[in-house]
Amino acid sequence: MSGSAPNAPNVLDALDRRLINALQDGFPIAERPFSEVADRLGMDEAEVIARLERLLEDGVLSRFGPLYNVANMGGAMTLAAMRVPEARFDEVADLVNGYVEVAHNYRRDHRFNMWFVVACETPEEIAAVLADIEARSALPVLDLPKEEEFFLELKLSA
Repeated sequence: MSGSAPNAPNVLDALDRRLINALQDGFPIAERPFSEVADRLGMDEAEVIARLERLLEDGVLSRFGPLYNVANMGGAMTLAAMRVPEARFDEVADLVNGYVEVAHNYRRDHRFNMWFVVACETPEEIAAVLADIEARSALPVLDLPKEEEFFLELKLSA
């Protein structure tokens, strides 16, 4: 699941906050994982799914899905950034998002206004993808490989 741009300011109720907090602690690997989450929170499965869909649709959550440690799986990944002229933003976003190696792409309020993650089997493949994006967009791509990993968790008060 992935979210869209925020539609309007959203006020999170206590159940939204509890759901977001609970999902940061892991997602069950089960035949009906949403039902297991619902049981833990005193909700029903349909409500958990509906709340997640709403939070994604409203842009409160930018995505819902697994995070893989590509390096531990033998692959490589990098964060990349570009300065994209506003008039070309959608065109370049479509180009970048057309690469299967691009995991996700975000607009930022910064001089580097497009940020995306590239995951490949090897560092050489990352270099090739970034070079191809540069060639096809005629814009430089800033490669920002991870130097150190940090785990940040956001817990909301209910």
